[in-house]
Amino acid sequence: MNAPLSPQIRQLGRVDYEPTWRRMQQFTEQRDAGTADEIWFLEHPPVFTLGMNASLEHVLAPGQIPLVEIDRGGQVTYHGPGQLVVYPLLDIGRLGLTVRALVCALEQAVIDTAASWGLEAYGRRDAPGVYVEGRKLASLGLRIRRNCCYHGLAFNVDMDLEPFGRINPCGYQGLEVTRLADLGVEATVPEVGARLRPRLLAGLGLPDAPVRAAG
Repeated sequence: MNAPLSPQIRQLGRVDYEPTWRRMQQFTEQRDAGTADEIWFLEHPPVFTLGMNASLEHVLAPGQIPLVEIDRGGQVTYHGPGQLVVYPLLDIGRLGLTVRALVCALEQAVIDTAASWGLEAYGRRDAPGVYVEGRKLASLGLRIRRNCCYHGLAFNVDMDLEPFGRINPCGYQGLEVTRLADLGVEATVPEVGARLRPRLLAGLGLPDAPVRAAG
């Protein structure tokens, strides 16, 4: 079996949601069998996103925060500054990954990263994501097209959690969310990304690679 291609790791900084989503779509549509996988690390300005077949009844009081209806699975979630967003743009067929294995790899990377600070986090089969003491620390949402994936992972680092009170997070009324800052971890989004990256790549069976700036 051939060794997997080294992925392109991109650090995009804080970027608007919709153009980033369109860029993911375009990348996935145009890639071919020889295209290297990419993984994007970034933050978004405040935005609510609503997955395919999601119900607007879970959007309670968005106020001035934009709501974008998108093409991932899942219900409504919130992105904002202080949250690490990771978009794995992967050819899962080439990597030999099932969708379930991909979800588990994303969750396990967060679990292992949390464990590096002594936190006990876990996934839930009935509600994808990562939790600490019943509160959601990270959310997952994916789209599979042409046997490739995009969208991904949102990991709460040190963000304002108030907007989660304006929705039923991931479609669950009363679901509490948490962040690393409330769990005793003092770290920036880039620092958390640097801890998560090698754990995620190992879980996906990909070699580590240099991080590239926005572009």
